[in-house]
Amino acid sequence: MLPASYGVPAALALVVGGAISCFAGYRLFRVVLAIYGFILGAMLASSMMSANSTAAMVGGAIVGGLIGAAVLTLAYFVGIALVGAGLGALVAHVMWQSSGTGDPPALAIIVLAILGAVGAMMLQRYVIIVATAFGGAWTLMVGSFALVGDRGAARAAASGDVWILYPTTAPGQRWVPIAWIVLGLIGTAVQLGITGRERGSG
Repeated sequence: MLPASYGVPAALALVVGGAISCFAGYRLFRVVLAIYGFILGAMLASSMMSANSTAAMVGGAIVGGLIGAAVLTLAYFVGIALVGAGLGALVAHVMWQSSGTGDPPALAIIVLAILGAVGAMMLQRYVIIVATAFGGAWTLMVGSFALVGDRGAARAAASGDVWILYPTTAPGQRWVPIAWIVLGLIGTAVQLGITGRERGSG
């Protein structure tokens, strides 16, 4: 977790990265992999640093982010498989949350993640478009929440609530999953119709 003073730049990065992923994820997939690799690496590295040292935390986030970006960018096909696995895991959470039975069992997550990874390799274009559109939509929304100083999001983050990772479980925010789905569908449509077209088609 980065210091509060870095909140606005981090939020802006999430908004820009989310928009790129949502509306041009397939065309700029290597860029998207680098963005999400950086975010993941920065989160992991900064979480391992002492909260009392701002310089160490920021430095660790930058180094971790660069390593994460390099790993996902170089491991292109691994990145595709991971995108599919992530989409499969998200589907598992959406299904179980929608049915009101709580979190899905580990076996269901594993099975759907494997199916998602296999499907991503077989149907790369469509899986990448859907995954980047919905993943980008959520990243864009998270960044927007942070920019406007959403108090509910701040309280959830301070209490260790992980809702921010799962759009269907936002506390007291029934409109959030709907907005996420609508924005994801718009991003999917934009990519299928404009930015994600195969080169030389239409």
